[in-house]
Amino acid sequence: MSCAGLKKTGTVWISKETDFEDFELDELYWFIEKKAETKTRENMYIMTMISRNPRQIVGFAVEKDKESFRIQGIVDSVADAKKYNTDGNKTYLDVIFPGKHIYNIDDKTDTHNVESVNADLRCYISGLARKSRCFYRKLETLQAVLAVFIDAYNKYGEAKLKYRKPVIHKTPFPAPHLHKFRDTPFCILDYL
Repeated sequence: MSCAGLKKTGTVWISKETDFEDFELDELYWFIEKKAETKTRENMYIMTMISRNPRQIVGFAVEKDKESFRIQGIVDSVADAKKYNTDGNKTYLDVIFPGKHIYNIDDKTDTHNVESVNADLRCYISGLARKSRCFYRKLETLQAVLAVFIDAYNKYGEAKLKYRKPVIHKTPFPAPHLHKFRDTPFCILDYL
């Protein structure tokens, strides 16, 4: 069962300011169910595709494998980008990208943003934290949690982008103690 998204499926909200210049793709490995030590767990892959500017998740899928046709589904569900950056996973070689494919097997310079987003997923979603006592018993639960979190994460990313834009003061000489940016604090929890 797949949960890939953008406007086509309606599962992921993205900013109108999303730049379709550079996308990055990566996957993280996890499992469903906690079983006895003698049995193996059901393995899962969370595959994410992000835009660099603003840094938002534009597509994702949760699957039992990371076959190229699954990644192709994510790529096809999103508007075309000019460049697609991936790591050394050989599965990406079988995917047809509408733009230029940058396949970097040497280091993480082209995928450091998506690696950071995957770290955020592990940080904010307790069921994905390493050595966690929390775990998901069903694939559908993990997909629903990711869909809700990604929606909030993208809205938070757009708010951060707007927050960093300078405020234009109407007075010719603003007070020296006034900060040149908006002073409204917020966090990702405000969007959940």
